[in-house]
Amino acid sequence: MDKVKIGIIGCGGIANKKHMPSLKSLPNVEMVAFCDIIEERALKAKANFGTPDAKVYTDYKKLLEDKTIDVVHVCTPNRSHSFITVDALESGKHVMCEKPMAINSAEAEKMLEAAKRTGKKLTIGYQTRQYPEAQFLKQEALNGTFGDIYYAKATAIRRRAVPTWGVFLNEYEQGGGPLIDIGTHSLDLTLWIMDNYKPKYCVGTKFHKLNDQTNQGNAWGNWDPEKFTVEDSAFGFVVMENGATINLEASWALNTLDVREATTLVCGTLAGGDIHDGVRINGIRNNSQYVLKPSLNPQGAAFFEGVTGATPEIMEAAQWIDAVINDKEPCVLPEQALVVTKILEGIYKSAESGDIYRF
Repeated sequence: MDKVKIGIIGCGGIANKKHMPSLKSLPNVEMVAFCDIIEERALKAKANFGTPDAKVYTDYKKLLEDKTIDVVHVCTPNRSHSFITVDALESGKHVMCEKPMAINSAEAEKMLEAAKRTGKKLTIGYQTRQYPEAQFLKQEALNGTFGDIYYAKATAIRRRAVPTWGVFLNEYEQGGGPLIDIGTHSLDLTLWIMDNYKPKYCVGTKFHKLNDQTNQGNAWGNWDPEKFTVEDSAFGFVVMENGATINLEASWALNTLDVREATTLVCGTLAGGDIHDGVRINGIRNNSQYVLKPSLNPQGAAFFEGVTGATPEIMEAAQWIDAVINDKEPCVLPEQALVVTKILEGIYKSAESGDIYRF
């Protein structure tokens, strides 16, 4: 196909900041349809990113009736990821769904089943994998640098950066707070580098300790304590079937100076690696300790035709469209994203019950 025709469902923040600008930068893409329950958003998206004759909808099912659309990007709140994605797959479209895959594992399972049933491609928006640091660690893992990875730490910690727009604070729409919002990125990154998708059990805690405070110092202005119905922080300890363990930390508001978002640390039998001030690889060589800090300047390398010096968001879009055009697997497989959702769900359930959650 000369041009991949794309429909955007949900024209809010993540569509405007990530999906639509990234797609517009690609030479082999046309955004031909936009849908949002607030029509003004869809009209603005068309004006900024669409073809002159792009169509605008307020009902996503009307958009899916258009047989000329090849791909749909689902950029709606978490609760609607599943049924919109399933409908889009069954209408013959390939689907990029924004993270997390779904609000719970049962809904994510429906998405995976629909992809298998229809033969259409499905991927989830974990663009953190496209950061140079993540790509380097993954390649080192593939090279066997770390040996058997048996301990990892997935971190997504903000000191005071609670998102105050959209439905981020609404538990019904989102299914949770920082754990499902940013913790999902660090967990996905960690599992991907470990190449371990078989969890055995987990223990989790979640806290509502700071969300009722009025002296907030928040990066995006004060939040409304009455609307802050999700956790402000959550923590999990995950044990995999092979005994490997993962510590997961996620917070929008925590009294700490150790602030890192969407980072990982992995420890293996031969070496360890982390994303902290770039990439660091540590190990023992010639009976001496060493630390390797590679330079990751891409120097304008063309990763895909017509795509140079790309941001992770553009790289995510480019590899996805390349997978569609050339019938390849996308970087993020729905089977992998399903396991991320299962673990997040397990941590929430353990936090609510106070007991171990077994997968």
